[in-house]
Amino acid sequence: MKSQPPKKPGPPARKSKLPATRVAPAGGASAPTLASPTAPKSPSKRGRPPTRAGKEGTRAPGRPAADPQRQADQRERMLDASLQCFVRIGIAATSLRHIATEAGVTPALVHYYFGDKSQLQQAVVKERLLPVVGELQAPLGKASEGDTAALIAGFVQGVGAVVERHPWLPTLWVREVLLEGGALRDVLLKEVGPLVAKMMAGRFAQAQQAGRLNADLDPRLLMVSLIGLTFFPLASAPIWRALFGADDIDFNDLRRHTLVLLDRGLELKDAN
Repeated sequence: MKSQPPKKPGPPARKSKLPATRVAPAGGASAPTLASPTAPKSPSKRGRPPTRAGKEGTRAPGRPAADPQRQADQRERMLDASLQCFVRIGIAATSLRHIATEAGVTPALVHYYFGDKSQLQQAVVKERLLPVVGELQAPLGKASEGDTAALIAGFVQGVGAVVERHPWLPTLWVREVLLEGGALRDVLLKEVGPLVAKMMAGRFAQAQQAGRLNADLDPRLLMVSLIGLTFFPLASAPIWRALFGADDIDFNDLRRHTLVLLDRGLELKDAN
């Protein structure tokens, strides 16, 4: 048999072409060494530019101004706008957006100050409606105990004066108290009624027991009649003025007419 020729050696193995990475040693004194290759690092995130809210003198939409006085003015303007919307379209139909538009602010700003509509309504009652009731109470407190005529005159004159300063009151009273489903009926029953109506009815009952008031009258219905003779004519003034051509009748004329009518029917007697 023929002998096989010796095999030729194969080509030498290729060396890795990965470049050597120099690693700087601590202190920088020793020679560089090879480091294992690593995945390239992702580019660093760019820093975000400052937002407008962070710049001096500007505020993000829906946030109050930094000035406390301006904040107070904004809040008062929103309360006034709420009251105007409640009177014009009713509490149930009024949204935060309506109020924001009326006040010239964003709905977010209204929400920031008052939360939701329910809390805003409570603020209107507390800061707009109840102070008006306090104005009505003031002349009643001037009537001495037992002076029924002064008490009635104080109520009639007080209603006229209050409505002259706050012409929105009769409309709001009719819409939100008298009409079924009115949003302020509970406020009248629980907060306003005990302060004025129930107090006056109690005073009338005392006068009647003392013989100073017509015995045929019911003190509770007398209070109802007083409300009917004051708030109703004021709330319906545009109607009867147009019907009778009575633009010449003002609050003082209405007050005098009401007091004369009551004086003749009540048979009031001097407490002295």
